[in-house]
Amino acid sequence: MTDENSPRTSAPVPAPFVGPAIAVREEWLDYNDHVTDSAYAVMCTAANEAFLEYLGVSADYLTRTGCTTYTVEAHLRYLAEVAGGATITSQTLLVDVDAKRLRIHTTLFDGATQVLTGEYLYLHMDQNAGKVSPFPQDRAEVLATVKAAHAALDQPAHIGRGVGAPRV
Repeated sequence: MTDENSPRTSAPVPAPFVGPAIAVREEWLDYNDHVTDSAYAVMCTAANEAFLEYLGVSADYLTRTGCTTYTVEAHLRYLAEVAGGATITSQTLLVDVDAKRLRIHTTLFDGATQVLTGEYLYLHMDQNAGKVSPFPQDRAEVLATVKAAHAALDQPAHIGRGVGAPRV
């Protein structure tokens, strides 16, 4: 994605961001004809990548700048089974951002049914320097614009919570 396609402060920001449809592949199914745990993660990663591309911090960004984002934490919640032949859609929120980090929340849907949520923490990396670095000003402005648009949306209650089970 080039800077010309990046969101601008004057353009409406999709809130939430809606990713492209993902057709469930045959190789993602287990012996029960349901999507495997790992394939849910693959689909969520594809949805996240579409969002990162929208933000202008994906593959083209790496080629242009030598900078990229690294996933450093993920929390997945499996909510419903997905069978073969399904087409999955996604919605992504930019939950939080600072100079060097961004946190997103993605929900995968099979029709109207939520099937997975994923919360991800990314670090902005300068691969030439080999270290975490601040987003450049143009990306920081885009991230701030999208965060402001997404902050107006209802935030899922489970954001920021880790794995847990009620103690008995």
